[in-house]
This record gives sequence, structure tokens and C-alpha cells, in this order.
Amino acid sequence: MTTLEELFDNAGPAPKANRIPTTLSHFSDQRIDEYYWLKDKDSPEVIQLLKEENLYCEKVMGPLTQLKEELFHEIKSRIKETDLSVPVRHKNYFYSTKTEEGLQYPIHIRKRQGSDREEILLDENMEAQNNQFFALGGLYVSPDEELVAYLIDNNGSELYSLTVRSIAKPEIVVATLDDCYYGLAWSLDSKSIYYTKTDDQMRPYQIWKLNLETCASEVIFQEDDEGFYIGIGTTKDEKFIVIECGSKTTTQSFIIDAADSNAKPMPFTDRVKDLEYSVEHHGDSFFVVSNRDNPNFSLMRVDQNIHDHRAWVPYLESEQDVRLLGIEVFTRYLALLERQNAVTRLRVVDLETKEIYEIEKGEEVSTIYIGDNEEFESEILRYEYTSMITPRSVFEINMKSREITLLKRSEVLGTFSSSNYKTIRVWANADDGSKIPVSLLCRSDVSPSSSGHPVVIYGYGSYEHSIDPTFSSMRLSLVDRGVVFAIAHVRGGGELGRNWYLDGKFDKKPNTFTDFITATQSLIDLGWADPNRIAARGGSAGGMLMGAVANLAAEKYKAIVAEVPFVDCLTTILDPSLPLTIFEWEEWGNPVEDQNIYNTMKSYSPYDNVTNQQYPMILVTAGLNDPRVSYWEPAKWVHKLRSTSNNARVILKTEMEAGHQGPSGRYEIWNDEAFVYAFLLSALELA
Repeated sequence: MTTLEELFDNAGPAPKANRIPTTLSHFSDQRIDEYYWLKDKDSPEVIQLLKEENLYCEKVMGPLTQLKEELFHEIKSRIKETDLSVPVRHKNYFYSTKTEEGLQYPIHIRKRQGSDREEILLDENMEAQNNQFFALGGLYVSPDEELVAYLIDNNGSELYSLTVRSIAKPEIVVATLDDCYYGLAWSLDSKSIYYTKTDDQMRPYQIWKLNLETCASEVIFQEDDEGFYIGIGTTKDEKFIVIECGSKTTTQSFIIDAADSNAKPMPFTDRVKDLEYSVEHHGDSFFVVSNRDNPNFSLMRVDQNIHDHRAWVPYLESEQDVRLLGIEVFTRYLALLERQNAVTRLRVVDLETKEIYEIEKGEEVSTIYIGDNEEFESEILRYEYTSMITPRSVFEINMKSREITLLKRSEVLGTFSSSNYKTIRVWANADDGSKIPVSLLCRSDVSPSSSGHPVVIYGYGSYEHSIDPTFSSMRLSLVDRGVVFAIAHVRGGGELGRNWYLDGKFDKKPNTFTDFITATQSLIDLGWADPNRIAARGGSAGGMLMGAVANLAAEKYKAIVAEVPFVDCLTTILDPSLPLTIFEWEEWGNPVEDQNIYNTMKSYSPYDNVTNQQYPMILVTAGLNDPRVSYWEPAKWVHKLRSTSNNARVILKTEMEAGHQGPSGRYEIWNDEAFVYAFLLSALELA
């Protein structure tokens, strides 16, 4: 069996770029005035470099083509290609999406209540024709149920074209607009639509109102603070349009009466530093989920005519160790989505009696979350449940009788049985006494042993984003070959509440990296991991995690997969002209003005800390049109690894027609995952 090391050796020399720029090395250099030739993605020289890198990647991985094809067909064989989602009722219609064998994208449909006639709202396959990339940014039906508005991205840039057209007569296009961002809202009379625009740094900062009768647009709101972004939505009862302005630490909402065509945005309350909240309308008041009284957020209520956060009245007694994530409102009931001890829970509140009960889950290491609930006047709550051995399951509970009905469990074709697998949680002990949760998935016949097992360990650890244990039928191709799959719930994420997040940001960011290394060592010590066969994987900010642990503990990993990795973070955060940089200062710190933050970032920035050591084999991915992690970051890092380190075996794969999320069609996504799995299995000597 040919090893991945031998494949690197046989592929010949890697491409060399002799003008890769270096990062800033002194705190006094607060301006970036060096010209980065890699930033010109239209340059033939840049395109040639990336194409050469892709060719080198193909040379290394070429001998694994048969394995990749085998994995692709395995993945495909488990998925029901022709399928229909559980219909969701809203007003007079039931809405659902369907997929058909051989087609890359879903088809969005509806049926009128009491009718079997199917209306197509949007066939993504038709819209995607002649495009190598396609992403739907949102689909919104008008309140009168006659029009549909949708956002489409054809290159991965996350700038969308907006189309509004008739549902009954699709050929009637009411309006089209370019360069929009996520989020739409309808006026209650269906005559106007509100949409979002970005500035030159890709910061959503303006709300525009399009009058569909005159086709005239006007700016109705602008956020001038460069540290804030904006989004737009509608309350569940459709009475208010909500504009939410947010930085990483502060929120301010503005509300618009959806029934008043002349209404202007009104502040929900004053902007208060470090006050975060979200709102939902109910009756003559608003429910507010906020950190005002509790860093883990609590539920409050306020009269809709009072616009002062000091008047918010606590509605339920909060628990200090429980993070309130969000709510779902109904006429009589309220659902609370919460997180406790690194797992989610779902509770129901009777608004008349204030009686609360928790919806039971079948497994400890699992994930429950609120599903699609469009009907305000309903006693039925739809929710979803999954674990690493239980496929995505859609349930409904009658909140009055508490009767639970399973509507659908995603079908896994072939011989799959949950009983053939097991999922458990172990806890790793950090040097400072913190306990790091690690979720594991393996075959049911796999147990800790003196020699351990091959392991793939995944991590993220930023933005308070939690990597919850969920099911993936694709992952079975690793586990069935003896791999133990692990998720390290490291600090910087939100798995253990707000403090877990705060302990992994600013000058405490290094905790994210050491937690991941500690989790890895714990799997070795507990007999789960073979110390000679461990691979790590992470993307975006998790890709930065991969770069940091590669520098800190290269000897622990046989291979690393870093997808669209944020690895030149110090240079990027020093440059306010780049997309999202100013906004990101509240996540990473501002190294332009803060010497301590500069030093901290310089100490962990993957690009800045590459040394002459033996690195593991590394697969790096990038997207040419990525607006979040610019493609030049992974390109610079790859070339520095090769030029600085001792025999670095690194390949770079750039999607030339995509952005941050990689390829868009489902078959392309499965093929891309098969490619990554082939790399991992070969590195772990399982292929």
C-alpha cells in the first residue's frame, strides 16, 4: 500500500512563488502600505499560481482517485436522492422542498390547504443553469401569498441578486436588483419589500425600501458606525419589521410598523455598550432575550409603547449555568431553546399559568432545536432532534396535551443501524483546571485500548459558535473503517455558556489552541487514540485553530485539514480596508491600538509562527471569491510552510468559482467530502 508520504514524494516539486509578501513584524507599523500582489485575483500571474497549485494537488492525490470515487459512491448510496421535506403550514398553504435524483439543488413548492395541486415557488436547478456556483440566500413569500422574492449568488461572493415575481405566473417579474445582502422583509400590504446593502468592506449597513408599484427604491436606514452590521426580519405575527444593528458585544434594534407604509424605523431602546438583545412581538408587548441581568441571557417582557431597556421586566427566573439561546412564540405558549452542560435543551412555557416543562431527549450526547413554526395561533411546536448516531428527526409536540409525534426521520439507505455505533462524551482536563468536553463517535465494538485507534478530531472555537453533536451519514465512511471521530468543544465556542466564549477571545485566545491539544492528548491517555494516527480538521476560524496547533504541537498529528483557514490573522486585523476587519476587532481585539493584543496575536498567528520543524501532512483549501477569508491567506501560509519548515508536505486546493462555503451543488459537496476523506484515510494508513 502506497502511503500519503510516498505520494508527496512521487508528485515532484511543489510550485514556488517568489513574491509572496511577508506580514508586518513591528507594532509601530500600524499602516499596511506594502503592495500585496496576491490581492489582485484578476492578475494572470495570480490565476496561474493557483492553477499550478491545483495541478500539484491533483498530482499528489491522483493515485487516490479510485479511493475517492469509492467514497463518493458510498456517500451517495446512503442518501435518498429523491425526497420531500415535511410540509410547513403558513396561512393557506403547506410549504416544502423536494430533491430529485440527478439534480444538484432543491425545488421549493407549496400546496394550498385541501388541494393536491403543486405550485413551484423556485426551482434552484433552473436558476443555476450555466453557472458553476449557485447559492440561495433566502426565499420569502409575500403576506398576500401572491409574490415570491428570492436572493441568488452565482459566484460565492455573498452578494446577491434580488428577484420578485408572481407565483401563479412566474414569467411576470415585478423587480430585479443586484448587489444585495442577506435578509428581506415584506410590508404587510405586500406592496413594498425591504432589503440590505453593503459598503465597500462587505459590511451590511443600509436598509432600502423598494416600492413594487413604482419600482422606486429609497434608503430608509443607515448604520454609520463601522463596528456595527445590520440585519432585517419580521416578527412572527408579521406586525413589525425589525432592523437589528449589532457589533460583537452590543445590539440595538429598530422597529417599523409593517402595516404603515409611511412608518419610519423607531429605536427599540437606546444603544447601550455591551447590552445585547433580540425581540419578538406578542399581543401588546415584546418578549426580550437579553444579557442585561445575566451574562447567559434571560427572558424579559416590555409594553410595546415603552422604549427603555430599564423598563424591561424579568419574565422567568434565570439559571446562571444555563445559556438562553432563543425563543419561539405562540398565542398561549412559548418555547425556550437553551444550552446546559454542553448540550441543548428545549422547554415549553404556558403563558397563562407559567408552568414549564422540558421536552425529553433520548440520548445525553445529542442536539435538540426549534424547527419551522410559522403559525402564531397554534398549540403545535415543531422541533428537531439528532445525535451522532441518530439521523435528523422532525417532531411535533402538542404543547397542551404534551403528545409527541415523529413526523420524519431522515432515511439512511443501505445497512445502517444506529445500534452499530455509539456516541459518548469524555472530559479533558486543562492545565488551569477547566474541563473540556469532547464528543466521540465510533463503531459499537470499539473501546479504549492500550494501542488506541485512528482518530479524526474536529474543532472550531470562535464567535461563541457551538459545534453540536449531530448526525452525518457521510461521516460513516470514516467510522466504518475504524476511525474514532471526535469533536473538541474548546473555549471560544459557546458550549458551556458565555464565560466559555469569553475565555477564548482577546488575550485569552490561546486557550482555544491549548484546549484542542489537551483534548487530543486526553484521547491518547484514555486509550481512544493511537498517538501515531491522529488527524485534525477545522475550517475558517477553525482553520486558524488548525494552523496554531500545527505550530504548537506538530508532532501530535499525522495530518491536518485546514479549510478556508484564517491563518494570516494579524495582517488582516491590522488592515481596516479589508472586509469585516473593523467589525472583527471586538472578537480578536484591536492590534492597531492595543500593544497587548498585538503581542498576543503575534504569538499565535499561524503565518507568523511557522518554524523550521517537521509539520504533519496538510491539506489546505481556499475559495477565489471568498469574502470572509481571502484566498491569499491560505496561499501565503502554504508557501511559507514549504519555504521555512523541514520537508513540509502541504497541498493547496482552490475553488476557482466559489467562495467561503466551497462548492454548492450537493453532488459536488459529496465529491469534495470524498476528496477530504481520501486524504485523511490515506494519511491514517487506512487506505
